[in-house]
Amino acid sequence: MYFLKTQGNFDAAHFLEGYEGKCRNIHGHRWKVIAEIKGQTLGKGQQTRGMLVDFGDLKEILKIYCDELDHCLIYEKGSLKPATILAFKEENFKIYEVPFRPTAENFACYFYKKLEEEGLDVHRVEVYETPNNCAAYQES
Repeated sequence: MYFLKTQGNFDAAHFLEGYEGKCRNIHGHRWKVIAEIKGQTLGKGQQTRGMLVDFGDLKEILKIYCDELDHCLIYEKGSLKPATILAFKEENFKIYEVPFRPTAENFACYFYKKLEEEGLDVHRVEVYETPNNCAAYQES
């Protein structure tokens, strides 16, 4: 089995609705996403001969999803009042609604599924919320 890893980053704010503690307030992180893919066989074509996937292609796919979240406020659907969302939009702030609580655990699954949708055989995704705190997602 072959494995490839790459990483992407994004800076974004979030908050945890209903959380009892300081993370209930809007705060930001320098998020780091490490994606690992797997495969049994290497490419045989001219361009990808001897490669599982071209690192450049893998990095670009991950970058697209990280860039969507870069420099925005990520919020869980239903956690902000419609008037608040409207006010952010009127101020031209970049906001990004997700259907889950925006935790590192949920983002690990989010990126895993996004990469799978791209046709990659994903092994594991790790998301660092801080340099020392990481959540990971992988399927058996």
